[in-house]
This record gives sequence, C-alpha cells and structure tokens, in this order.
Amino acid sequence: MFVFVVSFCTYLLLSWSGKLSVQEVTIAFSLAAVISFVTSSSSRSGFWSMRGLSPFRWWNFVRYVFGPFAVGLAQANLDVAKRLITGDINPGIVKFNPRLKTDMGRMMLANSITLTPGTLTVDIDDDGVFYIHVLSLRSENPSEEDICGPFGQWARRILE
Repeated sequence: MFVFVVSFCTYLLLSWSGKLSVQEVTIAFSLAAVISFVTSSSSRSGFWSMRGLSPFRWWNFVRYVFGPFAVGLAQANLDVAKRLITGDINPGIVKFNPRLKTDMGRMMLANSITLTPGTLTVDIDDDGVFYIHVLSLRSENPSEEDICGPFGQWARRILE
C-alpha cells in the first residue's frame, strides 16, 4: 500500500500543471498499481514497508553520510594520493563477514566500501561474506575495522 500511495502522489506531483484531469488521475492510478505489484512481488525482505519511514533511521543515515562516511572518504583520498606518489602499493583481495542480516545493509556497506578510493567490493556470496579488493594489504587476515572502518557498524545501526 505504501508503494502505491507514494507512486500515485509522485506521479501527480510531477505531472501537475495547475489542474488535475481525469486522464492524469487514471494514468497515476494505473502506474501506481503496476509499480506496487512489481515491487511487492520482487521484494522478499519487505524493504518497502513502513519501517523505512522511521525518522530515527533517516537521522542516523544523514549523520552517517556527513560524519563517518565523509571522514572516511577524505582519509581514503589522502591515503591513495600518498600511495600513488610513494609507490607503496600492495594490492590484494580479502574476505570478511560483516554479520549483516539484510540485503539493504549489505548493499549500503558494499556501496560505502566501493565509493571510497583504494577499495572495491568484488563479490558478496549468499552467506553475506564480502570479497574486497584493497590497494594496500597490510596483513593476511585484516579485521573489519581495517577494511571498512566504522561503515559496518553504521550499516548495522541504520538498517538492521
């Protein structure tokens, strides 16, 4: 129901030209019904629920983006620049399990890792184990904190 209402209202807001016609409302209703059907049949974990509207979750997400993620992004940029200048590069692929239960949490962490320079999420298997390519491998078995900093904790806090 939530997806239907949001789709319906979004279409009406985007197509509104000062007055509503029967055709616009009919098209909005039809598109909202199709979008609602497609997302309800493809969403296994119930992401499109009212849980996503929690102001607490949104506040934590904003805090994450402008706090730890921004700091991690700046540090990674400086680290990669230093490594390119000095040539201190030791690439490798590491495997770790961040213990995330939801697909959205895994997606948030994978995107956060990939967006920071020097790291790339190569794969996530069915058990939630991440394979990350790092520009400079410091140890054979790095911890989660060594690979992605506080990103995993924030993904658990926001989406678990």
